[in-house]
Amino acid sequence: MSNSSNPYIRRIVLKQDEIESYSEYPFHLPVLQKLHELDLHPNVTIFMGENGMGKSTLLEAIAIASGFNPEGGTLNFSFSTFYSHSILERYIKVIKGANRPKDGFFLRAETFYNVASKIEELDREPLGGKRIIDSYGGLSLHAQSHVESFFSLFSNRFGGNGLYILDEPEAALSPLRQLSMLCRLQELVNKDSQFIIATHSPILMAYPGAKLIELTKEGLHETVLEDTGHYQIMKQFFHDKERMLHHLLHEEE
Repeated sequence: MSNSSNPYIRRIVLKQDEIESYSEYPFHLPVLQKLHELDLHPNVTIFMGENGMGKSTLLEAIAIASGFNPEGGTLNFSFSTFYSHSILERYIKVIKGANRPKDGFFLRAETFYNVASKIEELDREPLGGKRIIDSYGGLSLHAQSHVESFFSLFSNRFGGNGLYILDEPEAALSPLRQLSMLCRLQELVNKDSQFIIATHSPILMAYPGAKLIELTKEGLHETVLEDTGHYQIMKQFFHDKERMLHHLLHEEE
């Protein structure tokens, strides 16, 4: 059973009337200059685009406006090692569905180390009860490789009936692991879960039925995998890699 009839987040709205200027970060980003409302898919919504287009900024704002800690973790996590997020969450309104998720997690690849450190810190406190790390497979995330710790999160901590917001989850995953992640996505979607993902990975973009939102200098638009810039470049490279490499490496000769 999917979450198709009762998404946890139906849409996001940019509170345009509260924005004083579009000339400063993050409001100078093309995506925000063209954004008013954006409907999210009840199962999987994927943001993609070149670096600097604002996909991680937008995803982060959605996560914080939904109650997650800026550096990631569950809804119960509240800590800060540094202030790096934008003010965009103040101008994002999250339109929720009728149901509330029983689980949730915000994954930022660049700050996952901080989340792992916080888990160990909390488990060292003599409060009794079950260790937090037991929900992540029982083995310290720092004692595992980056790949193993990421996959332990997907396999053990994500339990279903949840809202999962993932920023570049492919950062530590090989292509084979990314295919395994597609299988895990399907398992969790079938357990009434909703995913919002920012990624560069055409493999993750290929998830059947996902709503693909591409961010460009013209703003944002819904698209299909085969029309994305990421897919086109990879297709061109593998179709005639010798020609592309020749132009890239010998263009000044």
